[in-house]
Amino acid sequence: MIGKNQTCGTGQDSMPYMTCLVHILEGWFGVEQLEDYLNFANYLLWVFTPLILLILPYFTIFLLYLTIIFLHIYKRKNVLREAVWHGYEVHGMEKIPEEGPALIIFYHGAIPIDFYYFMAKIFIHKGRTCRVVADHFVFKIPGFSLLLDVFCALHGPREKCVEILRSGHLLAISPGGVREALLSDETYNIVWGNRKGFAQVAIDAKVPIIPMFTQNIREGFRSLGGTRLFRWLYEKFRYPFAPMYGGFPVKLRTYLGDPIPYDPKITAEELAEKTKDAVQALIDKHQRIPGNIMSALLERFHKKQKIN
Repeated sequence: MIGKNQTCGTGQDSMPYMTCLVHILEGWFGVEQLEDYLNFANYLLWVFTPLILLILPYFTIFLLYLTIIFLHIYKRKNVLREAVWHGYEVHGMEKIPEEGPALIIFYHGAIPIDFYYFMAKIFIHKGRTCRVVADHFVFKIPGFSLLLDVFCALHGPREKCVEILRSGHLLAISPGGVREALLSDETYNIVWGNRKGFAQVAIDAKVPIIPMFTQNIREGFRSLGGTRLFRWLYEKFRYPFAPMYGGFPVKLRTYLGDPIPYDPKITAEELAEKTKDAVQALIDKHQRIPGNIMSALLERFHKKQKIN
């Protein structure tokens, strides 16, 4: 409590600066005993900050080691014949070259869980890694840099992509990126706009393009980014504010189309359009439109021929 003769000014009877500030805030907000609340919050911060700082790095390391363990089980014991939750399959794995470069162009789901499965399949069946171009905002998320290194992710630029391909590596790009993840829906509309940089990369590196699409990826996870509010937020701030929901154990099947060979006479605009048509053809052939979560769940238990 403030003494009757204490003031917030200077002098013998003045209060400490912080105490004076607390009481001024109490008057502004109409809250009593604000100092007690602040002291309690400071105490919680003092107690839990060391725990968070200690646990978070070890939790991240635990997840990385868990991934390694599963990869070893998959490779040595052949137990995880499919990615269990989604019964994951790949059709057309033979179209991925045993060696040498190729540019994989894929449709981007709300959460690209299919691509993580696909990377594991390539590593296990081909013994190869596939680098991927990720959106700039992902690299700004605290703690994600290490995970992005593990997944061989990069954010460009175009020259870096060409360099990776010329070095003989596989590279994957989703021209729709975050925009497609947020704004596309169960109709599986391709949201590439006029993007053709990926086509110029393929031309400059003189590599084939392999189109790719995963059936039911929009039924596994869905985004509300197509609503007016979240679309406006994305266009204004270029960050994916839209909420997502899902995690349903739907059947996921990745289909690889026929490679589009390098053609020195084709322009980037023509190649981009040709690639878009190839991805659209995979969607038209393999995807129910509009997508249906219940049907995709039932497909999870429908057995097909044995594939990769």
